[in-house]
Amino acid sequence: MVTHSTDWAGKRVSLQVQGTTAVVRFANPDAGLMDPAMENELLDIVRRVNDMQALRTVVFTGADPGVFIRHYDVAELHRRAQGMRQRGLKFHVDRQVPRAPIHEAMAIMGSSRLIFIAALNGSAMGGGFELALACDLRVVQEGDYELGLPEVNLGLLPGAGGTQRLARLLGESRAMEMLLLGRVLRPEELVPLGLAHACVADALSHALEIAEQLAARPARACAHIKTLVRGARDWQLSQGEAIERTLFCDCMVDDQAQALMSEVGSKRRSISQAPNGPSTDPHPAH
Repeated sequence: MVTHSTDWAGKRVSLQVQGTTAVVRFANPDAGLMDPAMENELLDIVRRVNDMQALRTVVFTGADPGVFIRHYDVAELHRRAQGMRQRGLKFHVDRQVPRAPIHEAMAIMGSSRLIFIAALNGSAMGGGFELALACDLRVVQEGDYELGLPEVNLGLLPGAGGTQRLARLLGESRAMEMLLLGRVLRPEELVPLGLAHACVADALSHALEIAEQLAARPARACAHIKTLVRGARDWQLSQGEAIERTLFCDCMVDDQAQALMSEVGSKRRSISQAPNGPSTDPHPAH
């Protein structure tokens, strides 16, 4: 139910703003599957939150117990595949397929100043797990359910960045084994592999605690850290170092940084202590 003036609810996705955090919930009575309606509403929501200047974090979670997003609707994929075959379509990497809404949403997430947190409260495979991998942080809930990218069992492969992000997070060998065998994981397996940051009793509550901690850190520094860590995947070391020292200086002249450096410099606070209270940046980085 919508309870806030900035809230929004569609058929598959809902948005609730809680201070500097937006909680986005996914729901589909048909086994929790992603379908075209959910995909389009996801893109709409991501665009909305990206334009909300007061926000700092976005938490994705499932609306129903035991399900984050189970996977993309395979019956829908089969219908699309049949249509492509009937039209005689052929595909080659020299003629790249354009982005679908889910790809557009992930591209916005990657370049956004906002920190996206996946609170995995249940089953997430295929496109659901790919969406979690596209987030900046992941928290997984204890339980008896499956997570992973088993598309090879359909004669397919992940189509929303899963091969690329999994290889970057796990390394080539582990990602290859997981993808080729269609291996799915239990919640407790994600943390040792580095795919999640915590396995807890309540993923949403833990994610909201992280969001509260992030709100106490300066927005400009957090946005620049996200840019640099994500960019490190693709930049040469010298390029990354050059961008890093430039953004370091951009933080130094920030009003918040000036005040915080003064506190530590005058020994009123240790550098290891977080600043007190929420933090907002009047000129957020993009």
